[in-house]
Amino acid sequence: MWDEPLNYLDINNRKQIEQLITKYKPTMLIIEHDSQFLSNIGAEVLELRTITNFN
Repeated sequence: MWDEPLNYLDINNRKQIEQLITKYKPTMLIIEHDSQFLSNIGAEVLELRTITNFN
């Protein structure tokens, strides 16, 4: 599980991470707001919602 892995990284480190993820295709849960990064690594995006109506 990775929460905001790109925080405080420069462009070169970001590119290296993208290359490693696309090369090895690990199974990961990534919490990230950078949609370009998610697109670059071919991530599936899941939306989690809170259900407040309990019948």
